[in-house]
Formats: sequence, structure tokens, C-alpha cells
Amino acid sequence: MPKTTILVDHGYHPEKIIPALEQIYPQIMTKIQFELSAKPSKAEKQAKGQSGFVPVAARWVIERSNAWVERCKSLVKNFDRTLARANAKLKLCFIRLMLKRLAAS
Repeated sequence: MPKTTILVDHGYHPEKIIPALEQIYPQIMTKIQFELSAKPSKAEKQAKGQSGFVPVAARWVIERSNAWVERCKSLVKNFDRTLARANAKLKLCFIRLMLKRLAAS
């Protein structure tokens, strides 16, 4: 079974997250892996004529998804007692988003 890759930016530290996850769910690392998103170096930015903050494409996919989820009022604060219920609400939120886009096209 292939591992699910979780893409994180440089604000997260997988070396601190992994031991905490293994305490909660010891088999978790057989199912997931962490990958730091690519961050352009100063030389790469200069070669493209860019300076300062340059958005990373993969990070913005994650940020945009989080923004869509925040539009679902029931997901702004998580009061669910089970992970299955929270997961179901998240799926319903994205189903609603897809249906609105299909209806618009």
C-alpha cells in the first residue's frame, strides 16, 4: 500500500510531529510520510527577476483548500466528538463546493 504524502511548509517541523503522532497511533508512519514543500532560493528568484516573497505553488493549493473549508460554517470550530463525523463534514463541504461549481458551468 503506498504511503500518503503530507506536504508541509517550512513552518512545520516533521521531526517534532512524528514522535507525537507515534505516541497516539504507533502504526501511523507506515501509512503517511511528510514532505517539505520546495522553497525557491535567492539565486532562483534572482534568475527569474523576482525578489521578496514569492508564493510556492504547492503551498497555495493547501492554503486555498483551507480557505474553502473556512466557508463552511459547521467546520469553523470543530465540536465533533469523533474523527469519523469530522471527516464526514469535511467531505460534505467539498461536495457542496464541487456541486456549486458544476451548477455554475
